[in-house]
Amino acid sequence: MILESARAAIADYRPVDPRERGYQARMLELLGLSASTSRHHFVPGHLTASAFVLSPKRDQVLLILHKKLQLWLQPGGHIEESDVSLAAAARREVAEEVGLSLSPEAAGAVFDLDIHLIPARKDEPAHEHFDVRFCFQAPSLDFATNDEVVEARWAPLDRIDQLTTDESVLRVARKLAFARANQS
Repeated sequence: MILESARAAIADYRPVDPRERGYQARMLELLGLSASTSRHHFVPGHLTASAFVLSPKRDQVLLILHKKLQLWLQPGGHIEESDVSLAAAARREVAEEVGLSLSPEAAGAVFDLDIHLIPARKDEPAHEHFDVRFCFQAPSLDFATNDEVVEARWAPLDRIDQLTTDESVLRVARKLAFARANQS
């Protein structure tokens, strides 16, 4: 079931530039492989789901300092067998990593697509994460991290570059700031 909903979510997404169109095509191709959601599928990689969580005023995004990668990133991770959709996987990751419970009714549309390389580790070869990214609004500024997360903080969208240099996060922050400016 998750493969069908993932295929629909990714196919329905309208990429904003040629790079994202390429990511979309590669993701749809990956979905032709039955193990595309398995964290043990390494060639070329597997689907992941993540969430850019906006503050209640929509002027900040919640970022975590990832323990293994030592980068400031959005909450997210691997798909679990119990996940019924990519949006559900993203909501679950937010709950696990920062303790925020996002309603199942929270908007679940794809906001961004990204493919990035994960370096080899002792028990895994280098591989790619085909990351499907969602945007949610937090009900409050309260959060609590787990042991996978070194630190978490709200980062103002207009100053996010002071916290991270990761281009995939900065690119989404620009998209979020643009969307916010056009809502006003």
